[in-house]
Amino acid sequence: MIGGEALERFRRGLEDDGYRVVLAETGDALDPERQPADAVVLELAAVAEDAAVKRVIQDAPAGQGPAVIAVIDPERPATFDPALGLDDFVVTTASPAELAVRIRQALWRRTGVDARNVLRCGDLEMDLANYTVQVAGQPVDLTYKEYELLRFLAANADRVLNRETLLNKVWGYDFYGGARTVDVHIRRLRSKIEDRHHTFIETVRNVGYRFRASG
Repeated sequence: MIGGEALERFRRGLEDDGYRVVLAETGDALDPERQPADAVVLELAAVAEDAAVKRVIQDAPAGQGPAVIAVIDPERPATFDPALGLDDFVVTTASPAELAVRIRQALWRRTGVDARNVLRCGDLEMDLANYTVQVAGQPVDLTYKEYELLRFLAANADRVLNRETLLNKVWGYDFYGGARTVDVHIRRLRSKIEDRHHTFIETVRNVGYRFRASG
């Protein structure tokens, strides 16, 4: 959360709802290397006054980066600019419960993760809190790397991801394995989650892989 005392009431309410909240005065807290965030709640004035905040909102590729919800002074509604690219907004007099609902809705629109921290793509369901996977209601036993690979693919459904990106995001930048590592894990993953009724992972020739949200 970025702003002053006006956000303190919301912070307490979100923490009561189970969120981990960091209250910051500047947009420097949004640096993904220092403090990755799933959602950012900010006072609308911060967008105009803080270059770091503006970068997070305007420079992130469509559908990527944290969900951004603005808190707006109801006495100054004209300050809201739809072109800013905000996911949603509430007025300062709203309840913390309403803000929590809007955060959940924004996260669902961006990532497909619902309020119970469950990611669903067709018949595939991933419980991100308990590290479990089901396909059509049947549990699937995955290794840690298979799970992390599936989670990253599903979180970026319908995007083509090359092997280098998958290596960096799932194995890390200091991993020395090659593209074959990705191919082997994709093959094992497919054998566990796909059958004649379900095809989730599509090979994009000479590029990489794409997760099909429809399954």
